[in-house]
Amino acid sequence: MLKQNLQFKLSQKLSPQQIQLMKLIQLPTQAFEQRLMEEMNENPALESGNTEDDKFEKDEFDNGDEFDDFNDSESIDANEINIDEYLSNDETPDYKTQSNNYSDDDEDRETPFAAPVSFHQDLINQLNTFILTDEQREIAEFLVGSIDDMGYIRRSIQDIVDDMAFTQGIYTDEKTVEKILCIIHELEPSGVGARDLQECLLLQLKHKTPTEAVELAIKIIEEQFDAFTKKHYEKLLQKYAVTKDQLKKAIEEIEKLNPKPGGAFTGSAKVTEHIVPDFMIRIVEDELELTLNGRNAPELHVSKDYQDMMKTYKDSKDKSNAQRDAVQFIKQKLDSAKWFIDAIKQRQETLYVTMNAIMHFQKEYFLDGDETKLKPMILKDIADMIGLDISTVSRVANSKYVDTPYGTKLLKDFFSEAMINDQGEEVSTIEIKKILEQVIAEEDKRKPLPDDQLAEILKERGYPIARRTIAKYREQLYIPVARMRKKI
Repeated sequence: MLKQNLQFKLSQKLSPQQIQLMKLIQLPTQAFEQRLMEEMNENPALESGNTEDDKFEKDEFDNGDEFDDFNDSESIDANEINIDEYLSNDETPDYKTQSNNYSDDDEDRETPFAAPVSFHQDLINQLNTFILTDEQREIAEFLVGSIDDMGYIRRSIQDIVDDMAFTQGIYTDEKTVEKILCIIHELEPSGVGARDLQECLLLQLKHKTPTEAVELAIKIIEEQFDAFTKKHYEKLLQKYAVTKDQLKKAIEEIEKLNPKPGGAFTGSAKVTEHIVPDFMIRIVEDELELTLNGRNAPELHVSKDYQDMMKTYKDSKDKSNAQRDAVQFIKQKLDSAKWFIDAIKQRQETLYVTMNAIMHFQKEYFLDGDETKLKPMILKDIADMIGLDISTVSRVANSKYVDTPYGTKLLKDFFSEAMINDQGEEVSTIEIKKILEQVIAEEDKRKPLPDDQLAEILKERGYPIARRTIAKYREQLYIPVARMRKKI
C-alpha cells in the first residue's frame, strides 16, 4: 500500500562554490598557478594583467549574494537580469587607489629545463660499442628494458627467456641469456643489471683497482654477506684472521659503493618536484615579519569586452532571441569570474591568517631556529585562534611550505603532540625527538646504546619515556637499532 506524507529534515550541505574554495585553499603555489591557468582558459571573461581600464572592481559586480550559484543563470530570463549590476559609472574605481605590496622578486620566471637522455637509452647507446650479432643485440636490448629505475633486474632468467619467446618471438636458452647478461654488467654505472644487492656490490667491487682491502671486501660479500649485513664483526675477524684495522678498511670500501646504481644516473628522466615556498618569514629588528608569496596574489579582472557586451544589450532597443541567449551566457561567465576572484581573495586571507597564527604560536622557534623550543601544537589550537574549522587548517598545513631563516619547512612539521616532563610541564614530541637524536649522535659507535638505555638517559634529562616509545621515535627518525649502528 502506497502512502504519501510530508517530512521536515534539517541538513547541511556545501555548495559547489564552497567545495571549490576548499580545493583552492588546499593547493600549493605551483598547483594553484596551474588551476588559475585552467580557469582562465575555460572562462574568457576572466583576464589577468595590469591594464588599468580592464581592472576588476569588486563593487561593480556585487549583486548581493557573495556565493550565488552562477550555474543557475541559464534558467533566468534575459529580461529579469539587472544590467546595471554589471556596469559601473565610477570615475575612479577602487583598484586605482590600491597598491600591490608584493615584491618584484615574486614575478613569474620561466625556468629552462634540459632534455637529458634517459637512463635506459644511455644503456642502449653503450651497447653500440660492443660487437654483437642481431640475435644477441635483441636479447641485450630486452635485458636493458627489464632493468628498473634503481638499476636492478628483478626477474629470474627463466622468466626472461619465456617472456622473450611469447612476446618478442625470440627463442633462446638460459645459458645464452646469462652470457649476454655478463655484457650488461660491463655497462656504466657499475653494478647495473644486478639481480640482488649482493651481486650489485660484487660487480662494483670487481670494477675497482685490486687492493688488499678490496680483495677482502669481495670475499666478505661473496662468502659472508649475511654476517656482514647483520654486523657480526667478531665472526668476520675470526673467519678471515685479520686485524680490526684491516676489516675496517674493507668495510669502508663497501660503504663507498652505491646500492642503487640506477638512481645515481644524472640523466634520469624522473620528474623532479620543485618546492615553491608559499610564505616567507624574516626577522626585522627582533620582530617576525610574514609575507605571502606574490604568486598567490595574481592580478585578475573581468574582461572589459564582456562588460561592453552587457552595455550594448542594455542600450539595444530591439532585443532578439539570439541577444537574450547571449546575455545569459555572458552573465554566467561574469558571475563565474566574479566568484573566482572572490575565492582567490578568500584563499589569500585564509592562508595568511593561518600562517600568522602558527608564526605567533611558535614565535620562540622562529626567532632563533632551535627546534627544542617548538611548542606542542595541534590543529585545534590554530583553529581556535583564527576561528576557522580544523579541516581548513589541515588543508593549509598539509601542503604548504614556509621560507624561514633556517630553511624551507613544511607547515605540518610544526604540529606535534604534547608530553609531560618531570616538572609537570608540557613539552613537544619534536623536542624529545631532537634530544634523542643528539644522544644517539654522541654515543660510542663501538658500543651503541640500546633502547632501554636511551630511555634511562632521557629520564635523567627530565623526560620519563617508556622504552617502546623510544623505539617508535627512533623509527620515525629513521635510526636503526643499536646493533645496526655498530662500527669497528
